[in-house]
Amino acid sequence: MVSTPVLVEVERSGFVESRHRGSAVGLATDGTTVVHAGFPAEPIFPRSANKPMQAVAMVRSGLDLEGELLAIAAGSHSGEDFHVEGAERILAAAGLTAEALRCPEQWPLDQEVALDVARRGDGRSRLRMNCSGKHAAMLATCVAAGWSTEDYLDPSHPLQVASREAVEDLAGEKVAAVGVDGCGAPLFGLSATGVARAFRALVLAAPGTPERKVADAMRAYPAWTSGTRREERRLMEAVPGLLVKCGAEGVDAFAFADGRAGVIKIDDGSMRARTPVTVALLRALGVEPADPAVLDELATVPLYGGEAVVGEIRAVPNLF
Repeated sequence: MVSTPVLVEVERSGFVESRHRGSAVGLATDGTTVVHAGFPAEPIFPRSANKPMQAVAMVRSGLDLEGELLAIAAGSHSGEDFHVEGAERILAAAGLTAEALRCPEQWPLDQEVALDVARRGDGRSRLRMNCSGKHAAMLATCVAAGWSTEDYLDPSHPLQVASREAVEDLAGEKVAAVGVDGCGAPLFGLSATGVARAFRALVLAAPGTPERKVADAMRAYPAWTSGTRREERRLMEAVPGLLVKCGAEGVDAFAFADGRAGVIKIDDGSMRARTPVTVALLRALGVEPADPAVLDELATVPLYGGEAVVGEIRAVPNLF
């Protein structure tokens, strides 16, 4: 069996101690594949990179959200206070409370926020869970469409049927597998190339369409799709017009305003390997940031020995 190529090296004290394999694909403005590594035609679970597609399904089904609230509906937030307030606003507008959420109780993704929550004497909660914006929006969609809310996570529920249809429509391929995501919602498997096509469809859609509304909201409010200290926010602010969404188990998906798009999947699920490859792929596609220093910084992850930097996590040289 042919293995996927090494995408990332972990160097410590001049010695490569670990390697991460995976697949990647980059699409040109016309949608043709111009960069690839590994097997981007094979199915993957995009995990939270599915969320923008699911948000499109919700808007198509009657969800009336804009701005930061639509951004958090398509995002994986860090559990900061403004994220919690945003999810609560979505629920309140639909006449619901956090009791209706079916995502699990979790600590905030942001470690500093989690520590602050613990110091205040609070614990895990559904609202702090990174998918609460999506779940709140799913419930609001059900209210708008007149669908039941108690079973909104059932794969046969009209909401989830609409989500699958939107995913297949945007990706231009049939769902390869259906699973259960970490938040309990149905998860749709696609090829990496299909995910790239879907993100490309979002940014190229006509203004005012559900697809473009989702893309525009995410790009305008990147801290709401991720968090104030997250890499996705920094990338979108550094590269005007860039849409980026990560997914668990080493997935990143992005599209640029002119239709260039890409997806990476790290085989072993390592999240530390994700952003260096994404930066390498952005550069291979010729994306020019407004702030090149941000891409330079995100291209590597420093490794420490004691309090000193003794190495880095980086994409393999000349990867693309």
